[in-house]
Amino acid sequence: MKVQLEKSFALAGPAAAAWVLLQDLEAVAACMPGARITERVDERHVKGTVTVKLGPASLVFRGEVEVKDVDDAARSLFLVGRGTDTTGTSGAAMDLRAHIEEEGSTACRLVGAAEVSVSGKAATFGGRMMSAVADQVLQQFAANFAEKLRSVPVPPQAEAIPEPAAARADGAAPATPAALSAAAAAVPATPAAARELNGLALLWAVFRDWLHQLFPARRA
Repeated sequence: MKVQLEKSFALAGPAAAAWVLLQDLEAVAACMPGARITERVDERHVKGTVTVKLGPASLVFRGEVEVKDVDDAARSLFLVGRGTDTTGTSGAAMDLRAHIEEEGSTACRLVGAAEVSVSGKAATFGGRMMSAVADQVLQQFAANFAEKLRSVPVPPQAEAIPEPAAARADGAAPATPAALSAAAAAVPATPAAARELNGLALLWAVFRDWLHQLFPARRA
């Protein structure tokens, strides 16, 4: 079963800083509810887990993410993810294209399009349920991404000539690309308990939305 997703989220921060954050897979994973990077295989491959909490029980999915393409000029990237749950009864795959759109000097937009495929028991939920749950997850992700963006330093413009360290008022050396990436990664991640994906809460949100569609509010 396949589901197509297209989402756009407004961000209160410069596009250059959002692009630095988007390229940091560990930082991005920390924004996704229940996701965690467990191993960096190389510059373009990472392994990780996604935990889904259902009441007192938790389900763990293990998988790998590959960075297929990165376009600095367009501030876009293409990711491919594959994974299975620990019981081997469900599988999932996702192709994601995301980019940052500039909307002024202090605002931007995160735009993404994904194709999600599921098999096994997970496919029995149906496309409508999957889309609704995915929408709830992406809303949480966007909120976490926006919060983390506040702590990412704005990289210097490519055409700007950095001031010598001695010429700066604070005496600090100018930021470098490596330092910027390190700063993004150093932003404290959300605690594991808070990042755990609460399946019951998501299912309730889906059920509530379904009721609203079935019984729309009557106007007075």
